[in-house]
Amino acid sequence: MFEQREGEVRLADDPAAMAADASVVFIGRIRSPWLKRDDCPKNMAAARATGMHASIEIEAPYRPGLEGLAGTSHLAVLSWLNFAPRNLIVQNPRHATEPKGVFALRSPARPNPIGLHVVRPLSIDMEAGLIAIDGIDVLDGTPLIDIKPYFASIDAFPDAVPPRRSSAP
Repeated sequence: MFEQREGEVRLADDPAAMAADASVVFIGRIRSPWLKRDDCPKNMAAARATGMHASIEIEAPYRPGLEGLAGTSHLAVLSWLNFAPRNLIVQNPRHATEPKGVFALRSPARPNPIGLHVVRPLSIDMEAGLIAIDGIDVLDGTPLIDIKPYFASIDAFPDAVPPRRSSAP
């Protein structure tokens, strides 16, 4: 599924085959219009630009956890990017001029493929366990790990910058 590009480095042991350090429970699924990787937007800005909405389905036992969420303007959604490889530690993204370590990227290919998405809820139906959202950059059926309210007062840093591009000596 993921072709290795020049300059990329794979781990000797695939984390997907290792014994788990912790248990993660999927609390639901993300429903999106994206059925194939090639069609899926590469980030949340691109997802919003499509104008295609999505939804989050919460499993019945976890629906009481939605209590008090109404009125929240944004949510931080944690997903399990189950289609991504887990053994690629240095990547050569198509948009980059040189390979980068996985921790300098937002790529889904990582030892623990956890996605972070800040979304705007459009509606919340506690009884059905459905949250309509403004868009998402994952494939339909992606497992949901968690939802947290996003607080600009503590989560946003206006002076934040991405990793610097290194220049060749």
